Amino acid sequence: MTETKLKAAVLGASGYTGAETVRLLQNHPHVEAVAATGNTLAGKRLSEIFPHISKANDLDVVKAEDVRWDEIDVAFGCLPHGTSQDLIETFPSNVKVVDLSADYRFRKAADYSAAYGREHLAPERTASAVYGLSEIYGDRIKGADLVACPGCYPTAALMVLLPLMKPAVVDLDAIIIDAKSGASGAGRGLKESNLFCEVGEGVHAYGVGTHRHAPEIEQELRLGSEDPSVEVTFTPHLLPMTRGELVTCHLRGDVDQVHTALEKAYADQPFVTVLPLGSSPPDTRHVRGTNNCRIGVFPDRASGRVIVLAVIDNLVKGSSGQAIQNLNLMMGWDQALGLDVLVPLFP
Repeated sequence: MTETKLKAAVLGASGYTGAETVRLLQNHPHVEAVAATGNTLAGKRLSEIFPHISKANDLDVVKAEDVRWDEIDVAFGCLPHGTSQDLIETFPSNVKVVDLSADYRFRKAADYSAAYGREHLAPERTASAVYGLSEIYGDRIKGADLVACPGCYPTAALMVLLPLMKPAVVDLDAIIIDAKSGASGAGRGLKESNLFCEVGEGVHAYGVGTHRHAPEIEQELRLGSEDPSVEVTFTPHLLPMTRGELVTCHLRGDVDQVHTALEKAYADQPFVTVLPLGSSPPDTRHVRGTNNCRIGVFPDRASGRVIVLAVIDNLVKGSSGQAIQNLNLMMGWDQALGLDVLVPLFP
């Protein structure tokens, strides 16, 4: 008998994360992308926008209102922040949602409003949505109908920090996160700051002291530590490369305790490698194009300080790959399904 596949709609398929979701779903044995929305580019074929999309997965880009939602099993929300909820809240109950925007990441609607400058349409839904950090919240994600994928920076930072929260093996009052991402993390929209001449041959910080991922990170650390006073210093930087992300966490603690806590947390996780002490630092080139995360723990020369580095591909583990991993967990499948075939693109 021919297996019936889940029918997936990709919202915002004309953006980087939308196209990446379509590309990755080509590897999935139980899911088929059958609809691609993109209101601005409706009427085009997906392969006209992204020639790398294979014929087997080529779709007509349509407006969201033209999708037969009663025939869709799961929607991947790859829309800009602040626009996902407007569409998702109109879906029939048969549609499971994996949202990659920030619209359902905050447990409290007031926190979302403070960070993103608009009222939430469905405060009760954002309160009940499951935060989609796959390795940490896998038990909660299983059977969920709405999963909110973390931002790419929070994914990498929280994978380092959450296993250190309870019991606390680091000083919760002294967490510094230095984060760097490829330019694709800023999206596909035309912005002067993302032009080649603005990004190439340089590195610059942005959102200094104000970036919206800081309160998202703090929300999860406060829940994980049960300490409502946890705050972080978070500074993101844009690198002159397409994809990849490196976070460097500066912490106060014991290097052996930190390394042991991380090894224990990820011992059975297929996509996370905690490098042995004394290894070379992890490199974004070693995870490019995959759903992998590599973590390295190092003693600082200053006594009692630890440096932890994590690398991911911001478009895969930081967005579309983690979204598919979450769907696997939602459905009770092996979380690596369709993702374990990916190998790093090197050099």
